[in-house]
Amino acid sequence: MKKLTIEPAEPPATSEPCNGDLSAQFHRALSVLAGKWKGDILWQLVERKRRFGELRQSIPGVTQHMLTTQLRDLEANGLVKRTVYPEVPPRVEYEMTPSAKALKPVFDELYRWAQEHGFPTSAQGTAQPKPQSGDAAERESPPRKADRRSR
Repeated sequence: MKKLTIEPAEPPATSEPCNGDLSAQFHRALSVLAGKWKGDILWQLVERKRRFGELRQSIPGVTQHMLTTQLRDLEANGLVKRTVYPEVPPRVEYEMTPSAKALKPVFDELYRWAQEHGFPTSAQGTAQPKPQSGDAAERESPPRKADRRSR
């Protein structure tokens, strides 16, 4: 019986950085930021510290449970600092850490990219891409056949 394994042609070059390491770092960074609400939370905290209720009101659609979960995850990853004040009722404020503040240019660039490529801000309407010529939205739908029951 013949050996059916494939031997590598030559070992990878050692002078170049391993793409696996760069890929792993990139995926780690994305996993820290990934989540439906994390971007919204960080965007709200770019300007100033916010209390939980302020965050909840400023992010439409987020539930209390999900906001709590996402804030805890951001805190665990060192992007959000949570400060509890010993008052009655307790006051809790959230703010970005210096490492999260370093992401502000990334947010600014995403905003610029969205503006350039047809993703309007909420003031201009919902964020949907501009239809391209030949899109299904521009094509006319075929005429409907009459319903026999309505005759």
